[in-house]
Amino acid sequence: MRKTITQPRDKSAMNANPLLQAWNTPHQLPPFDQVQAEHFEPAFDVLFAEHLAEIDQLATLSEPASFENTAAAFDRSGLRLERAQLLLDNLTSSETSPALQEVERVMASKLAEHRSRIYMHAGFFARLDAIHAQRDSLGLNEEQGRLLDLIHRDFVRAGAKLQGAARQRYAEVVSKLAELTTAFSQNVLADEAEYTLALEEQDLAGLPPFLLDAARAAAEARQLPGWVITLSRSSIVPFLTFSQRRDLREQAWRAWTSRGEHPERDNRPLAKQILALRVEQAKLLGYASFADYAIANRMAGAPAAVHALMDQVWEPAKARFESEKAMLREEAAKLGEPADIQPWDWFYLAEKVRIARYALDDAEIKPYFGLENMIKAMFDVAGRLFGLSFSERHDLKLYHPDVRAWDVSREGKVIALFLGDNYARQSKRGGAWMHVYRWQSRNGGETLPIVVNNNNFAKAGHGQTLLSFDDVRTLFHEFGHGLHGMLSNVEYRLLASPNSPWDYVELPSQLMENWALVPEVLEKHARHAETGASIPRELVAKIKAARHFNQGFETVRYAASTLIDLALHERDDADGIDIAAFETAERERLGVPPAAGMNHRPPHFGHIFSDDAYAAGYYVYMWAEVLEAEAFAAFEEAGDPFDPELADKLYRYIYSAGDAREQRAAFRAFRGRDPQAEAMLKSRGLR
Repeated sequence: MRKTITQPRDKSAMNANPLLQAWNTPHQLPPFDQVQAEHFEPAFDVLFAEHLAEIDQLATLSEPASFENTAAAFDRSGLRLERAQLLLDNLTSSETSPALQEVERVMASKLAEHRSRIYMHAGFFARLDAIHAQRDSLGLNEEQGRLLDLIHRDFVRAGAKLQGAARQRYAEVVSKLAELTTAFSQNVLADEAEYTLALEEQDLAGLPPFLLDAARAAAEARQLPGWVITLSRSSIVPFLTFSQRRDLREQAWRAWTSRGEHPERDNRPLAKQILALRVEQAKLLGYASFADYAIANRMAGAPAAVHALMDQVWEPAKARFESEKAMLREEAAKLGEPADIQPWDWFYLAEKVRIARYALDDAEIKPYFGLENMIKAMFDVAGRLFGLSFSERHDLKLYHPDVRAWDVSREGKVIALFLGDNYARQSKRGGAWMHVYRWQSRNGGETLPIVVNNNNFAKAGHGQTLLSFDDVRTLFHEFGHGLHGMLSNVEYRLLASPNSPWDYVELPSQLMENWALVPEVLEKHARHAETGASIPRELVAKIKAARHFNQGFETVRYAASTLIDLALHERDDADGIDIAAFETAERERLGVPPAAGMNHRPPHFGHIFSDDAYAAGYYVYMWAEVLEAEAFAAFEEAGDPFDPELADKLYRYIYSAGDAREQRAAFRAFRGRDPQAEAMLKSRGLR
């Protein structure tokens, strides 16, 4: 039986609740030092009622429905509820606790139920539907028209047109899905936080100094002796890459790939229930499958468009994988390693091939990529492209000592607050992501965005935290998302960047990765941790020359996860499936090479089961990569990665536009043509 948090409901306690008070802090940053887990549930009770009263009032206005008193007013509603929900979302991802996890479990269904009450509000929807039917005669500008279309579409997709039992059932399905996806996410976090691979002196063969330093720091943080490898990607991947102990590599790999399968918190039954409910949700709205429902709201439009893209990638990726495997077998023979290459061998042998064929050693690269210098590099890029400057704030009370904050200015005016949370810890979920504490808006007054980037780099115990080049790309990737949020320049918060189709929202992030390899950026900022010398041009040339190496492996792992995500969500039966059996059958049908595996297996595939943002949508990274490759090619054709005219168009049409402009038209305005997949295929070495 679920434990219920008992809260005081007396008036004095409610008046003292910081979630119900004005936040008289710089930028109205949440008062992290005042908010406790027990504040959330009673505050949400008040804020639900407050938000519903706002919608009731809009539904019963005596004057006729108009854009301003319906769509624009809806965009201004629920702001106090939203700030509390964004705070909870961020804390439970970045700095959670057992008490916050209990709040998250309790509130998941309540938040979903409240959303259903709002988006199934018959009175308000009647007025919204009426003005939407007249939208062509209202004299709206493009942004106003898009806001009206967005709100109307969201109401319809939330079941506003359903009646009777179907209406009630839809709300029940959405509420149950919120419970299940929250449980799925918490199970993965628990598996990641709990696991440690303890190492002793005899287990350290091959491990470079940067990894030993991070592993010792991880052990100290857990009050353990020696060295510890965790399931943070920045810990586990270097261990798989450098450890000479094949038995320990296998042990680490099995722990990494079996997250979500522990008997006491097995995610497979949860995933089965989630899939069945999603089928029911889609069918209630008239869609054949959840994939049809989800992709209808994205640039791709339909699953067929996604398959058309993936069909161009899958077989070439497998062919390239086999040629890479042949290289690894040759290297394994030289090293006396088994010829039967297993997944826990791949990273290790690939690094040996990289050194042998490209004279490129990850341990040689990392000293040039100190985290602090790479932060300066990304700020420099943002300054040169968009005229941004970053001024660090040391006076703000943040939610963890590792978090840093910067005022972000453009043309002499502060436009955003940016938070950077870069280190892995047990209270933080894995992966890397951007989120907001507040969206940009001008509707009802100027509101500046508060944006946070989260990474999970292994923190050094001594000296600088050093990054692999893959880590550098991740840092720039998330900063691209961050810039999308910080540069948003729209009227309505519901259209603010990155509130745009999910297969477009990855364009600003993946595009920003390209500047991590611009020679003048590296020459200035990639400096050796001990000597301070700039990274040699020959080493940069080696990094570039090796970019296509291992792309078969990486593409197969990504594409396999994408295709299985699609297959799971294209099912049209609501009876549920055996997740393990389905995964096995699909891998065999697709011909997924056993030595490659997948980026994410279903039991820990948080992208698609922790919420519905990427469900039937893991493809979005490659869809956006098509756009990104075309976009950066424009700078390459101009011969200047900071071409002023292109940078201005990039700001106007991509980073600041949010959902205020139709994405295909916006991209066409920037690039001068529609995107083609050829540039992406070449960038991956598949052409």
